[in-house]
Amino acid sequence: MAYADKTLTCRDCGAQFQFTASEQEFYASRGLENEPGRCPDCRAARKAQRGGYSSGGYSSGRGGGYSREPREMFPATCSACGAQTEVPFQPRTDKPVYCSNCFQGRRGSR
Repeated sequence: MAYADKTLTCRDCGAQFQFTASEQEFYASRGLENEPGRCPDCRAARKAQRGGYSSGGYSSGRGGGYSREPREMFPATCSACGAQTEVPFQPRTDKPVYCSNCFQGRRGSR
């Protein structure tokens, strides 16, 4: 299929941006069917706001890898053994929550 550059409008800032033929080909190769709704600047800002990786790539320092803010943890009571634990999501009353040991035990029994 032949692709041609398209001009799209960002849903966040209203700016127009190019959705190039090569980007369209890349999207198609990954099975992505929807066109991007945000310009590259707004996509980067949204990714940074969500805690995505920095655009700097790999660190040149001794630590290596990506730096990330520590996850917010929430207190919970394990639904299987009753132990107090912390989980990286806000527990809901209609769903069970498991401590690490019980969670691993449930995963192994599947």
